[in-house]
Amino acid sequence: MKLLALETANEQCSVSIVDETQELFFQLDARAKAQTQTILPMIEQAFTQLDLSASELTAIAFSRGPGSFSGVRINAAVTQALAWANDLPVVAVSTLQALAQTAYRVAGLTAVTAVLDARMKEVYIASFELDSQGIMQAVDEEQLLNYDAASQAVKFELVGSGSALIRPEQIQYKDLSATAQDIATIARADVEQKKWVSAEQALPVYLRDNAWKKIPEQGKS
Repeated sequence: MKLLALETANEQCSVSIVDETQELFFQLDARAKAQTQTILPMIEQAFTQLDLSASELTAIAFSRGPGSFSGVRINAAVTQALAWANDLPVVAVSTLQALAQTAYRVAGLTAVTAVLDARMKEVYIASFELDSQGIMQAVDEEQLLNYDAASQAVKFELVGSGSALIRPEQIQYKDLSATAQDIATIARADVEQKKWVSAEQALPVYLRDNAWKKIPEQGKS
């Protein structure tokens, strides 16, 4: 099994390739909003370094949102293009779940409320707990909420960029950000069980229905 995992939903870019037991490649470019310039070269570098072609992959996993509108769109578009061209299945992973997985990987947290800044005085939020397989699983629905409502929805330790926005006193884990490593960890189990979808079903999740209308506003507080 060879799984390619992509993460561009958090205004950064990372690529990982794993097999059944180990990480074979990982690269992160933390520059904000550089995904369009870096994602394809990073994928090519991974293939070159591993002497691997896209057609030899078992599946592709990607961070499907919610997150940066442009970042989520880039991730889905690149995934769909590679999957269509090479007749590969796809695993779509929640960006909030990936953030929760980061909290476990980096800080050892086993129950978290993942919160991402959605701009316009709103956040994306959901809570997760670790299962017996070492994967953070959702215990409630992903939501787009204003700060007050989100503060009321907190169940566990806060992690992610939205933490300080809804509870300024809880900022210890506000700088945690998901990478392709976490996408790969979550997706690996799904790939082993063939829980995947076709390329045309590899769709982004925005939560905000009219996100495309609000791009000029997303930089405003």
